[in-house]
Amino acid sequence: MLEGAKPLDVGIPAQVFTTRASMPYEVRVCGAAPGRVAGGDGLSYDVAHGLDALGWADIVFIPGYRFPDREDPPRAVVDALVAAHAGGARLAAISTGAFALAATGLLDGRRATTHWHYTRALARRHPRVRVDENVLFVDEGTVLTSAGAASGIDLCLHILRGDLGVAASNHAARRLVAAPYRSGGQAQYVPRSVPEPLGERFAATREWALHRLGEPLTLEALARHAAVSPRTFSRRFVEDTGYTPMQWVMRARVDLARELLERSARSVERIAADVGLGTGANLRTHFQRILGTTPSEYRRTFAAGGGDILSNGGDHAAGLG
Repeated sequence: MLEGAKPLDVGIPAQVFTTRASMPYEVRVCGAAPGRVAGGDGLSYDVAHGLDALGWADIVFIPGYRFPDREDPPRAVVDALVAAHAGGARLAAISTGAFALAATGLLDGRRATTHWHYTRALARRHPRVRVDENVLFVDEGTVLTSAGAASGIDLCLHILRGDLGVAASNHAARRLVAAPYRSGGQAQYVPRSVPEPLGERFAATREWALHRLGEPLTLEALARHAAVSPRTFSRRFVEDTGYTPMQWVMRARVDLARELLERSARSVERIAADVGLGTGANLRTHFQRILGTTPSEYRRTFAAGGGDILSNGGDHAAGLG
């Protein structure tokens, strides 16, 4: 981690990719050198590992830090990040950690985001980066960035879903008492001049819908539950989630199908009926469109105990502030 590392940004990947028997990760926290690192918000960290840990890691998280627009990180840190990426590691920046990642040149010509307060500063300091200020996170394959601290949870759950499947990601979200998923394309929460009172009501409607995915769910039914007009519901729902109501319902149904494929022996036809998609053909169509694969291939990859990823003996995650 870098000087001024933000506590929440450090803690999020450590919490999500926790070193425990149920997770195939080992977490190590490192800095430019072992020893004490002064953090932000009155905290400091006793860091056990130096930059050599990056050569061991499969995923390197770069937490946000204070005053990222004043100067680039130490040359040794930048070089270590470049070397880790060249060795096959994914680099994931949370909040202002995007400045350190941009200093490597690996974001040049690519989309990236950071905390809304710093998006313009990032664009000025690194003009070759395509800064998107209206998203929660950006996945460019081997380099990933996220907005403010809470969106670091969304990014970590997104990575976990890709690595281990939706059941593991949902389990982690429940452990963190976090939303199972938010669209990376969802707009960041920037200050508004007028309070928005409907957030809890809409969250309750989403929770209500998640327990009724096997039933018919229309825009009118969702809006009726939230006690607003369908037009108001649609507009606010997109602001809250990044999806239209029906897009969200479809993705929720596909996610439930993913979990059933991972954790049960039910047939594709039975799962399609259970999640409200009707037929196996319909499920296959939406699976291919959203995930780029078939239910059968997905089951072979992520079924508990038999998946390629779950049986690989564990991944490594390192944090660098």
